[in-house]
Amino acid sequence: MVNTGTQLTLEEFLALPEGDVNYEFVDGQAVPKVSPKYFHSTLQAALLLLIRSWCKGKGRVGSEWAILLKRQGKDWAPVPDLTYISYERLPKSWKRNEACPAFPELVIEIISPDQTMKEFEEKAKDYLEAGVSRVWVVDPEGISIRVFFPDGSSQVYRDTTSIVDALLPGLELTTRQVFEEADLL
Repeated sequence: MVNTGTQLTLEEFLALPEGDVNYEFVDGQAVPKVSPKYFHSTLQAALLLLIRSWCKGKGRVGSEWAILLKRQGKDWAPVPDLTYISYERLPKSWKRNEACPAFPELVIEIISPDQTMKEFEEKAKDYLEAGVSRVWVVDPEGISIRVFFPDGSSQVYRDTTSIVDALLPGLELTTRQVFEEADLL
């Protein structure tokens, strides 16, 4: 069990044993992630399948994989629901059982019932300022995907409008496709 009130260094956080609860490293503390429910879990699985089939030979996608970043000048190790990083940024030869050491092209977060879009707007801003190129926030209740860009803008996708991004060449998904793959429509 992690005492979440204890100040830790990044090295101490990364040395914590794996357990049933996932933690993020924020402001020197191990902060527990929200326990996922069914919508969250099935959307995460659907996105993992869809993105993994697209990224073969291009990069890797992982779920619940910590990323080593800086937030407001401090070490930060968030654990997005999904992370995509190209082999250009993290070579295919990299095979280590540790946190992601490079800036991903994409992180995806899925809103749980007790979380708000406002919380994720702030987190998306932190991700982008830390060097992540794109942030997708999936809203199970709103049946939407909101894409955040480094310039501070964002776009909401619903139904059959394709999410296409030059940063992710060849990837074309719709919100409907994701929610149907998750068996939620």
